[in-house]
Amino acid sequence: MTSTQPLPRGLTALIPAAPTSPAPATPGERAASQLLHLRTAEVPLPLLVAAVELIAPQLESEDPVTREAAETVRARLQAVIAQAAPGR
Repeated sequence: MTSTQPLPRGLTALIPAAPTSPAPATPGERAASQLLHLRTAEVPLPLLVAAVELIAPQLESEDPVTREAAETVRARLQAVIAQAAPGR
């Protein structure tokens, strides 16, 4: 009998895994990496809020590159969220 891993679900299923990583990347590490390269997109505001929450643990990463990418992405996302806030 072969052992199979369950397929990724939700937002994790949309984020590709790095094929050359020595260890599997966490969803937050993959999100930080992918979102760092994002320049423009039209997505629902709740998705942006979820992305901020998803990468939040990477702000405490031991890896300075991961931490810097997470901080940059978080700042960009929060700026967009602030601009889209109702009442502006």
